[in-house]
Amino acid sequence: MQYLKRLDWILNGGILFLAGAGLVLLASAAPRLAGWQLLWVALGFGVILFLADFDWRSFINYRWFVWGIYILAVLLLFATYFFAPAIRGVRGWLMLGPFQFQTSEFAKLALIIVYASFFAKRHVGIAYARNLFLSFFYFLLPALLVFIQPDLGSVLILFGIWFGYLLVSGIRWKHILLSSVVFAAVFILLWFSVLKDYQRERIIGLFYPERDPFGINYSVIQSKIAIGSAGFWGKGFGQGTQSQLGFLPEAQTDFIFAAFVEEFGMLGGIGIIAAFLIVLLRIIKIGIESDNNFYKLICLGASILFLAHFVLNVGSNLGLLPVIGVSFPFLSYGGSNFIINSILIGMIQGTVIYRRF
Repeated sequence: MQYLKRLDWILNGGILFLAGAGLVLLASAAPRLAGWQLLWVALGFGVILFLADFDWRSFINYRWFVWGIYILAVLLLFATYFFAPAIRGVRGWLMLGPFQFQTSEFAKLALIIVYASFFAKRHVGIAYARNLFLSFFYFLLPALLVFIQPDLGSVLILFGIWFGYLLVSGIRWKHILLSSVVFAAVFILLWFSVLKDYQRERIIGLFYPERDPFGINYSVIQSKIAIGSAGFWGKGFGQGTQSQLGFLPEAQTDFIFAAFVEEFGMLGGIGIIAAFLIVLLRIIKIGIESDNNFYKLICLGASILFLAHFVLNVGSNLGLLPVIGVSFPFLSYGGSNFIINSILIGMIQGTVIYRRF
């Protein structure tokens, strides 16, 4: 157990703060879920401590390991679409006895591992058309399977992971500009032929916040009321009217930031954001200091994943981005997200332990 001393406990501390804040909010707003989340937090930290004791550099040399994870993710997405029950109109969860497993979360992990391996070996020649196509195909296959669930939020996260790796891989700016034009054209095509009415309405509602206050903009309006009425200190534990009285939908997941700020005020919100920034900056620091490209790129992928979730979640809570059902890392309720995030943290902590000093 000597390796425990070499873990980055500042990183662990930031995660514990977020997880603890989430548990406190759940104990207030959704007590029946607090016990389950405590279980996921305990399992998550067990996963972190277990995986941190592995030197992942040896695994990357086995192609079956990397591609096995990717193929498993794709197969799970297929199984989800064909066999999973619809929950709130989305076929995104496989039923494992009393538990639900969100397979799109595993797809995010698989894509990060594939890209860490792919870009570590090809970053010098990434501008070649073949490498660009391959990297896009690795994103496209799981993204299509997630899109038909439909889960637009996870598709955007997967796209962000791919595009984030491209930006730091040495690709030329003219290729990025060309890609942006292509994706703009694809978005226009999707808007008129693929996106469902409610998805278009959510995007339109972003620019017309007063539109349909009891429909498409209801959640955002309630979120703004929760945050705006909190003041600096908040209303206190168990005193948040929007979350306690059920006005704020999905207060335990999509709108947990608004629910937390309502009860613990601007001070609590600043604490949450500060803890998240500590986690993000420690991951970036670990990646920069690593002497191995695979570890650097795992840290990069985790940073992109967590930052994308944070921006989309908090942005939607503040009415700055459409509501697309994205969780706040380590704060929101949910076992799938917490365990997958913990796997990434465990791999990153392995970077700290096996770094050459």
